Amino acid sequence: MFEVNTAVFLVVSLVVLVAIGVHIAIALGMTSALGIFLVTGADSYAFETVQRMLAATAYEAIRAYVFAVIPLFMLMGEFIGKSGTITDVYRGINRLLHRIPGRLAIATVIGNALFSFVTGVSIASAAAFSRIAYPEMKRYNYHKGFALGAVAGSSCLGMLIPPSVLMIVWGILTEQSIGQIFAAGILPGFLLASLFIIYVFMFALLKPEVVGAGKAVVVDREADDEEEVSNSQFLVSLAGIILVVVAVLGGIWFGVFTPTEGAGAGALIGLALGIIKGMKIRDIVDSILSVGRTSAPILLLLVAASLYSRTLAMTGLANAIESIFLDSGMAPWMIISVMVLIWFALGMIIDSISIMLLTAAIFAPIAVKLGYEPIAFAIIGIIAIEAGLLTPPFGLLVYTVKSSIQEFDPDMNVMTIFKSSTPYWIIMLIGMVMIINFPEIATYLPELLFNTG
Repeated sequence: MFEVNTAVFLVVSLVVLVAIGVHIAIALGMTSALGIFLVTGADSYAFETVQRMLAATAYEAIRAYVFAVIPLFMLMGEFIGKSGTITDVYRGINRLLHRIPGRLAIATVIGNALFSFVTGVSIASAAAFSRIAYPEMKRYNYHKGFALGAVAGSSCLGMLIPPSVLMIVWGILTEQSIGQIFAAGILPGFLLASLFIIYVFMFALLKPEVVGAGKAVVVDREADDEEEVSNSQFLVSLAGIILVVVAVLGGIWFGVFTPTEGAGAGALIGLALGIIKGMKIRDIVDSILSVGRTSAPILLLLVAASLYSRTLAMTGLANAIESIFLDSGMAPWMIISVMVLIWFALGMIIDSISIMLLTAAIFAPIAVKLGYEPIAFAIIGIIAIEAGLLTPPFGLLVYTVKSSIQEFDPDMNVMTIFKSSTPYWIIMLIGMVMIINFPEIATYLPELLFNTG
């Protein structure tokens, strides 16, 4: 009974701290300290225990070789994003699809899928395509909500198609192979991208007015010339992305690189591609500083999460929550549904990495005991967490899109974006259900590449 009461108290304390605005790293640290006090007693020994655990955890986490994967993959994406490669590829895809209804929105989905191979952060995808795709769709008289829904919805692919920061964090927290999780995300990523494209195509056929009936309302000769110039560089830019995917992900999957070495190689290739595309020294420095500002808080969170995981082991929190689920008498699909609802709810108020830090180490062992394949469950969890970021009232992806289009459309209502993103949220839910019922969608490539079957 003590374990259950402690577990409930610590979970409620953590959720309350996060809900009232306490930084997630501080909330994790405070909850960890509280858990240690409840086990050892609030005396000098308890304070010494907290200090020793924090020092040991921070040292072991920071020196861990695998933690370098996060900033290196982010640096690769930053170099390629700033080089203009993604803009060239988007315009090239747009030209190839010129006879297809809703071609700009479809090009946005395909562009986001390709960009996902070189960036590990969906927020970066949302910000980039808000500036690249939205002005073009607006010029062709697309319905504003439909256009921004395509940007926000398809940017979720950034966390599902490798290399993904969420995949890396999940692998670290659950001690699973990052390379296998990378491989597991490929087919589900293509599945969701295909479903997104089908939705856009069908909607464009049924309501051609939302895609401007394919006619530009403003003839901008300078913009058209710029698009033609970019299209002439399409094959070079596309070849650069393919080179990154084959060299980095292929190297990891076939044992040439460890994930950390592959991330380093990817950052080097991204830098070379950026220089070829005309990046200046200032752009390179800005990219490095930007990655530092983004990755440092993530690494701090991982240190706090490691301390939190150790506290769970001390207090019996994980075992208590596991017992609550497993002894509830609910069917396995009902327990997974509760987990998904928790992920959706948390997605309304906090970012995806923080959600994963709070839940992955607890939910993953429960799913395994329920008979779910751990790699498939990782993909289910990542999709659910990303879908939560499209959920009102505080879906971070939607607010990223809103802030990124301020210069183009300052009066856009954020609820319009939420409404237009809902079909993509539903499609992601369908994707989760498909993977739950057919886990081979996620496990086929890992078993093929790593002989895990």
